[in-house]
Amino acid sequence: MAVRILLVDDHPIVRQGLRTLLEGRSGWEIVGEASDGIEALDKVDTLQPDVVVLDVTMPRMNGLEACRLIQQKQQKGKTSGLEVLFVTQHDSPQMMREALDAGARGYVVKSNAARDLLEAVEAVSRHRVFTALARGPYPSC
Repeated sequence: MAVRILLVDDHPIVRQGLRTLLEGRSGWEIVGEASDGIEALDKVDTLQPDVVVLDVTMPRMNGLEACRLIQQKQQKGKTSGLEVLFVTQHDSPQMMREALDAGARGYVVKSNAARDLLEAVEAVSRHRVFTALARGPYPSC
């Protein structure tokens, strides 16, 4: 059975990059995309993904609030088995804690998405926690 993935980020180029990283994986299907938390909530209802790859900072409704509302839907039995994976620019232990407290199963920093994203989606799709902040130091340009 395919892992159904919903991509949520306000930048189309980021969504395309995430799609490119994930599409090649056998058994995974990108079922849709959204550009903010409100659109994500609608698409969770209609597309019934297994994993929502979600950004933190977005217009109209941020990812943390969207994650909380997705978790409320699960508690009310409107969705089941859905996991949230944050992929964000926020390389912060505090933000990671907030994301996990909101109900996310995973947290990956965008700067390391090429390295961590596949493993993170695999883990959260199996209902396991995956967190990875950036690892430096980075060379100066």
